[in-house]
Amino acid sequence: MNYTYILECSDGSLYCGWTNNIEKRVAAHNAGRGAKYTKGRRPVRLVHIEVFDTREEAMKREWRIKKLTRRGKLALISSGEGEGIDNNKEGDETRNHDKKQQRS
Repeated sequence: MNYTYILECSDGSLYCGWTNNIEKRVAAHNAGRGAKYTKGRRPVRLVHIEVFDTREEAMKREWRIKKLTRRGKLALISSGEGEGIDNNKEGDETRNHDKKQQRS
């Protein structure tokens, strides 16, 4: 599985990326080993995630999301499209993908 994700940084800014291990990647961002952009904006919180079969699909989606305005990204986050995220929960353990996998 490959994931495209959006993080909300402590300053309220948004960061978009892709990975094949979402838990490890969010933990890396919060440990200061993620991206240069997020290093000084910790802690970060996972607010949106989409799942793809291939790395190429995830990377293409990341590129399209990065082209969106902030308003567009916020609309995407609030639309609830993509994997379920508990936006009220603190910290980096906000993904509830297990529910989707249990339905399969």
